[in-house]
Amino acid sequence: MTYDAALDTALQRLHDEGRYRTFIDIERRRGHFPRATWRRPDGTEKPITVWCGNDYLGMGQHPVVLQAMHEALDATGAGSGGTRNISGTTVFHKRLEAELADLHRKEAALVFTSAYIANDATLSTLPKLFPGLIIYSDALNHASMIEGVRRNGGAKRIFRHNDVAHLRELLEADDPAAPKLIAFESIYSMDGDFGPIEAICDLADEFNALTYIDEVHAVGMYGPRGAGVAERDGLMGRLDIINGTLAKAYGVMGGYIASSAKMVDAIRSYAPGFIFTTSLPPAVAAGAAASVRHLKSDQALRDRQHEHARILKMRLKGLGLPIIDHGSHIVPVHVGDPVHCKHISDMLLEYHGIYVQPINFPTVPRGTERLRFTPSPVHDPKDIDALVHAMDMLWSHCALNRAELSA
Repeated sequence: MTYDAALDTALQRLHDEGRYRTFIDIERRRGHFPRATWRRPDGTEKPITVWCGNDYLGMGQHPVVLQAMHEALDATGAGSGGTRNISGTTVFHKRLEAELADLHRKEAALVFTSAYIANDATLSTLPKLFPGLIIYSDALNHASMIEGVRRNGGAKRIFRHNDVAHLRELLEADDPAAPKLIAFESIYSMDGDFGPIEAICDLADEFNALTYIDEVHAVGMYGPRGAGVAERDGLMGRLDIINGTLAKAYGVMGGYIASSAKMVDAIRSYAPGFIFTTSLPPAVAAGAAASVRHLKSDQALRDRQHEHARILKMRLKGLGLPIIDHGSHIVPVHVGDPVHCKHISDMLLEYHGIYVQPINFPTVPRGTERLRFTPSPVHDPKDIDALVHAMDMLWSHCALNRAELSA
């Protein structure tokens, strides 16, 4: 076998399908985000506005967060020095976990290096704790949840996306005595639709199943203290395990689960993805804790973000662009072709200074390629005007349909 030839074939396939991904080198400017600098491959620079970041509320540049990180860095140095079990647990990690447990009104929380690892490590460990466990997973769950369910070696059932009737059929078909867990999300980030949390909790009660919810795109964004959609809907107490991230609305890095003290203790003690990973740097943990603490009371920031999302959706809909609108803060615009999707993305960047990555397969199914905009409180009316004007021009340039999709 010629290994280079095999690599060439694999990479060429991506080029042929129009979904080869490139990195855009950008430099964020403290105090100026969403404005940034694009460093082109030829070494030249161009000012741009970032429209696809996951720093939903601009907390990555908030003075409260930066001050906490500076203080922790000066006090402790750069790294944590080890895994959580071997010298890598500091007061900053414990304070962060206390903030997260309080946020979700749970007995305990456990911090991981990312929400991906938190999902993978937890879901792959649960069958060790509950022999014979059957996991019922939504068909559109995040790749990290899919990987955790796949690797755990236990039984799994996939129910159609948000289809509670199908979930019931699967639950009814299995042994009533078998331990069960239902894994789903509160907001599915590619379409921005909400999971039927209450209906799933009702089924879990009926069939004696545990519930596992991924609130990654909701924490910081929804609820009176930013604990997510479950808090907004008054359902947090009915959920057994809540997964969240510190890298999106909280603007820093890391992931976590929040649950009962016994559940957290068991995952901490059995999950290889937690046991064998160096812990977050203390400065990162300090910044994340400061962000979580701040957003428990800054409703104005959340309100401003949601208002900007509503305005952008309304204006793009007014142009007849195919918006996918389920009422969340995420603004996907359906393109339906990987080549056109990348072409529009490239032109937005090159000619309009607007940065939004094309979302292609395998992140979304083929034929559903889209541009995914994430308005923030720090995008101003001029930014929205520039984006709407550019999208109008490019949609006409590419002769794409303006028939609106139904939500």
